[in-house]
Formats: sequence, structure tokens, C-alpha cells
Amino acid sequence: MAGTQTGGSRTRATETETVWPPEARSTRGRFPRWPTRALPLVAIITAVILVLSFAGLIRLLPGLHNPFSERDVDRSQPVILQSIQDLSRYEAAAGNFQVVIDLEKDARFLPSVIRGQRTLFVAAGAVGAYVDFSQIGDGAVEVSNDRRSVAITLPAPALDKTNLDSARSYVFAQQRGILDRVGSLFSGNTSNQQQLYVMAEQKIQAAAKDSGLIERAEKNTRAMLVGMLGSLGFTNVTVNFAPPLP
Repeated sequence: MAGTQTGGSRTRATETETVWPPEARSTRGRFPRWPTRALPLVAIITAVILVLSFAGLIRLLPGLHNPFSERDVDRSQPVILQSIQDLSRYEAAAGNFQVVIDLEKDARFLPSVIRGQRTLFVAAGAVGAYVDFSQIGDGAVEVSNDRRSVAITLPAPALDKTNLDSARSYVFAQQRGILDRVGSLFSGNTSNQQQLYVMAEQKIQAAAKDSGLIERAEKNTRAMLVGMLGSLGFTNVTVNFAPPLP
């Protein structure tokens, strides 16, 4: 406080000085400092923000080259021909199929949120029906003396293996538990995909047996032979099929 002294012509002023505590005195007039351990974290966050901002700028400016863009590098080896197989069969019919595989894997005593997986897989494939002419035995073709009639006995039509179309087969939806998500980070999921493809092939193959492909193959093969032999001068063509193998 300022004080005055009377009794003379002079006036003396006294000043008071505030005394700060030692801890307050050390930070007086300074800006607060970040902890040393937090500086690397701040640097990383700043770098991420800059990268994301730069990526957003690249999207807004399509003409600007993106140095972080992905590219495909094909390092595949040359294709090797392993074998050639001669075929003597007539592809008489083919069926196109589609099936949705709903595969769910659960763990006992654990909810699906923790451990479990459910996948919806849309599979598209084709199955062909053919007649193997190489299985025609001796005496299977009987021609009349006047060469106007012919009777042929062919082996029963058979179904080819299911040919899945990878371009039209895809995973539609997938739900995974927390443990499954963590596990997928350290290992691939090829076994599950292979199981989906195997199940799709089995289901399509079973559906092809009841789809009428065998009957359509017989009809088409008979029509083909009647037309071909008729052009050779045969007026009466009979085509029979052997009973299917068990």
C-alpha cells in the first residue's frame, strides 16, 4: 500500500511486493508445456491428419496424381500344359443353376457375438449331360439288308461335374464374432471359402440329377442321330439307350 508522511514538505511512498509461492513462481510468465511422452503421439496424429487431408484433396482434383494409389503387379508363372485328353462324347444338354449357401458355425456355450460365423454365399454353376460314344460296344449298330433301316444302342447319358462360375459366385453377407475377427488378422480364411465352394458343387450336382437333364440329353441325342443318319439315306432310324449304371 502507498503511504504518506506529513510534517514536512516531502511525501514518501512505499510499495508493496507480492510474494509468490515457489511452485507458482517457476511457471509464472511461461506457457504450459506438453509432457515429453505425448510428443510422439501428437506427431503421429498430425501426420495422419495431413495424409488424410492430402487424400481428400486428390479425390477433389482427379487430375492430380495420387502417389499412394494401388497397382496390380502380375508375377504369375507361365501356364504349363500337363496333359491332353481325347474325348468321344456328345454334349447333349446343359443346365445353369444358382444356389445360396447359408453356412453358420457356432461355438458351444458362447454367444455368436463372441465366437461364431455366418456366411451367405451365392454360387452359380453349370452341369452338362453327355453321351460317351467311346463306350459303344460291338453289335450296338444294326443295319438292315436294304440299308434303309438302322438301330443303334447307346450308353446311358451321364452328368458332368459341376462347373462353378467364379465370376458370378460371391459372398453376399458375412457375420463374424469378435474372436473370429481377431483370428482372421493372423491367418487366412481359405478353408472356409473352400468349404463354401464344395457345398455349392454338391448341392448343384444333386439338383441336376432331378432336373430332367438326363431325359433332355436322350431327346437331343436321338434327334441329332436321326437327322444325321437320315441325310445318309436311312429312312428308319431307331436309337435306344442302355440302362444307367448304378
